[in-house]
Amino acid sequence: MARGLQPPALDTAPLAPGLYVVATPIGNLRDITLRALDVLNAADLVLAEDTRVAGKLLSAYGLSAKLERYDEHGAERARPRALAALAEGKRVALVSDAGTPLVSDPGYRIVREAAAEGHAVYPIPGPSALLAGLSAAGLPTDRFLFAGFPPPKSAARQTFLEELAPIRATLVFFEGGSRLTASLADMAAVFGNREAVVCRELTKLYETLYRGRLGDLASDPRLETPKGEIVILVGPGHAVEATADDIDTALADALKRLRPAEAASEVAKALGLSRRDVYQRAMEMRAGR
Repeated sequence: MARGLQPPALDTAPLAPGLYVVATPIGNLRDITLRALDVLNAADLVLAEDTRVAGKLLSAYGLSAKLERYDEHGAERARPRALAALAEGKRVALVSDAGTPLVSDPGYRIVREAAAEGHAVYPIPGPSALLAGLSAAGLPTDRFLFAGFPPPKSAARQTFLEELAPIRATLVFFEGGSRLTASLADMAAVFGNREAVVCRELTKLYETLYRGRLGDLASDPRLETPKGEIVILVGPGHAVEATADDIDTALADALKRLRPAEAASEVAKALGLSRRDVYQRAMEMRAGR
């Protein structure tokens, strides 16, 4: 806990039975909400992605709770016990290591099963790296799409990115520091040189935002081996109204220089179209149709 920060008075009103999906700080412990503290104080069981991380948070606020591991490896064992506790009328809280549970974290199955069995599910909103990055990036926010973590291998990552290229919205990704430069390079190759922002260590002591074009960010030496949590935001591409004639003309030119798959990738990126659809048209043109 930050020096001089005193735990606020807790609400002593009874907490209704049910499953509570509780957002926790992504860095700065002062970002915890009063309602989250009330829930964690009164919960009969706290399901935590990492009980050590959750234990430190509880200790910082002078709280104690029964903790049980609930991550991708332990969920199958913990879920039946949690559902049984709910059936007994108990209060169960679900927390991730940081931020809002279920955003690139395990948990949706217990929410779905708890609701299917008739238990109340309460969202306890709060910190989110996704929204924190979006709020500070200065990119359009009227439409955005959270795409999670890109695949770790370049070929799979480029295929994944190609499916997102036609979407006219700000794209938001999580990424590890060791793969950041490679991911930015693949994004520049697939999306073109769009505006982007790389957010590092949001709400923490060394919080830093890097703004620029994807190509420039991919070659920025400051981003070669960054530590900490990374959020990448990529601005939307410009809408292009491509007619069938536009596609055929572009493909005819590209097929003189490239194989069908490569030609399709080039044209799809240039016109903001689905690579799969353009490739199908390229094969039709090669067959004389």
